[in-house]
Formats: sequence, C-alpha cells, structure tokens
Amino acid sequence: MRITTKGQVTIPQDVRDFAGFQPGTEVEFLIGEDGVVRVIAAGQGPRARDRRLGAALAGLRGSADTGLSTDEIMALTRA
Repeated sequence: MRITTKGQVTIPQDVRDFAGFQPGTEVEFLIGEDGVVRVIAAGQGPRARDRRLGAALAGLRGSADTGLSTDEIMALTRA
C-alpha cells in the first residue's frame, strides 16, 4: 500500500468489510500512547464522547434554577 502525494490511501476491501466502512463513511485517525495509529468510524472515539458530554452539559446549563437566591440556598444548607 502506498500513500499518494495528496495523503490518500486505499483501504483494502476486506478491512473495510471488517470495520463496517461503507462509501461515504467518515473516519477519524487516533494516535495511541503506544504510538499506534488507529482508523475508526467518526463518532466512535474519545473525541466524540467528549463532544457528546459537552453537549449534554450545555443542555443542562441553567436547568437547576430553583427560584432561590444564593443567600437563601446557603441558609437552607446551614439550618
């Protein structure tokens, strides 16, 4: 296998079949601490997990509004 001057490489059919890569599949390249480069379907790696977590937290932001002031909440916790 050879990388073209544009940085492209053809993934062999048996590897595409094994990985479930279909035409149009977006992929990510991950570099492990062991120095091994992995190709995975986009949305399956740790970066995707971080994005999903960030989106979930953003969706929760401001949802715990109790209608109480900070001083009222502190008074309740100290009572």
